[in-house]
Amino acid sequence: MGSRIRNAVNRAKYAAVGAAVGAAVGGLWSRNAASTGGALGGLAGATLAELKSGADGLFADGADADADDDGGAEADAAA
Repeated sequence: MGSRIRNAVNRAKYAAVGAAVGAAVGGLWSRNAASTGGALGGLAGATLAELKSGADGLFADGADADADDDGGAEADAAA
């Protein structure tokens, strides 16, 4: 339970930082661009956090994927 809360807080941190950066960059142009930049930055931050924290994410080492591979035995049995 604690790890799920910790993961949610970490994802929220990424989203908040992404929203702040997006709003700051958009704010250089106009108020409307700041709002849009904040929304897009938050989405990008949340997506990055999900890729980073997921089991099959961007930074996965691939060791788990090799352990689940049975060499195609199921495909051979179905044929």
